[in-house]
Amino acid sequence: MAKLRVALVFGGRSSEHEISCVTAGGVLGAIDRDKFDVVPIGITKAGVFVPAADDTEKWALDKENLPTVEFEGKTVTWLPNRMIQINGESAGHIDVVFPVLHGPYGEDGTIQGFFELLDLPYVGNGVLASAAGMDKEFTKALFEAAGVPVTPHVVIRESSWMRDPETALEAVRGLGGLPLFVKPARAGSSVGVSKVNDMSEFGDAVEKAFNEDNKLVVERAVVGREVEVAVLEGRNGGETRVTVAGEIIVKGREFYDFEAKYIDEDSVDLVIPASLAPAELQEMQAIARKAFAAIGGEGLSRVDFFLTKDGFIVNEINTMPGFTRLSMFPSLWQASGMDYKTLITELIELALK
Repeated sequence: MAKLRVALVFGGRSSEHEISCVTAGGVLGAIDRDKFDVVPIGITKAGVFVPAADDTEKWALDKENLPTVEFEGKTVTWLPNRMIQINGESAGHIDVVFPVLHGPYGEDGTIQGFFELLDLPYVGNGVLASAAGMDKEFTKALFEAAGVPVTPHVVIRESSWMRDPETALEAVRGLGGLPLFVKPARAGSSVGVSKVNDMSEFGDAVEKAFNEDNKLVVERAVVGREVEVAVLEGRNGGETRVTVAGEIIVKGREFYDFEAKYIDEDSVDLVIPASLAPAELQEMQAIARKAFAAIGGEGLSRVDFFLTKDGFIVNEINTMPGFTRLSMFPSLWQASGMDYKTLITELIELALK
């Protein structure tokens, strides 16, 4: 049987460009080459589609020099009949797209809509779920409507802040005290996030978040363990599948920020499986399924929780989590009995269904 051609799309215009490249390197190294022909396609920071190297080393995590997609004279053009061209010359057909893009213009429904218009199957969540999962304001609103517990929060738009900061500050004071987290509403990998321990720091935190987005979310800090599970869509109408839990233990940093996630590996311990009572794990998995359904999830997600003295609170849902061999999403599935190669195949087959 002929192998399926998979377009692995990565890079992109967001501040998570480099992390997307690292994720692509992980997939390139693990995808089943007996089943799939891989066509790596990068997106530069300027938004240009270009042919990319099928080279795991080129896209590996280098803490001193994070990889980026560069324009080298050739561009990729997508055609309506599932064909692509490179500099105007046919480069064959594509059966399915695996978009390992993080952040705006890749994880927010925009690229998903593009592939819908091209009638191309793609891995992961659809337009609505991607958009809702990317926007913390609407994620929380959907969760609250579905009865999923979320962190106490306030949404501030840049125009409102510039016009009437005192009203926004009054709403923030209503959260009940410090510390606070200030987050861009539509960004990931903790880019633009600040922990505020004193209100004298709040203005700088707001400015940092607005550098990433024109809307931010202020959350009251939650005291609890940081735990998460990975989710896969069920097969043939079956129940959504959820892994064992993992725990993030941050050491010597204020919180699980970008540096802790990708640069300073000694500042964090990732514990899989997390030490939970069977009833706690069952409850966590049930809430994850409810959260996935609340956004209309398809394909995959990772659901992040705080386990507090009063129970579980969902921090956020990630509709295209990091996908390197050492990332939590594949690691959680490996601990639950599905290896990295099989996981990639499963995601592609879910896309093709």
